[in-house]
Amino acid sequence: MSRLLLLIAIVVVIYLLIRAYRKDKPRKDKKIAEDMVCCAHCGVHLPKGESIQSGGHFFCGTEHRDGYRDR
Repeated sequence: MSRLLLLIAIVVVIYLLIRAYRKDKPRKDKKIAEDMVCCAHCGVHLPKGESIQSGGHFFCGTEHRDGYRDR
């Protein structure tokens, strides 16, 4: 009986150690926040990585970039 209790205690300790290790480890699936920019033509806000930059301004699409140049 005491061997069974000792075995259960060892399994519980190993489980808790693994759980604590996984909690401290940084996750790779977390998304990093990205800067938001404003379209110079229509004013919509979008992530900088999805925007089109031209002439120091950011745009949400090629149509707005071209429309802004015509001004």
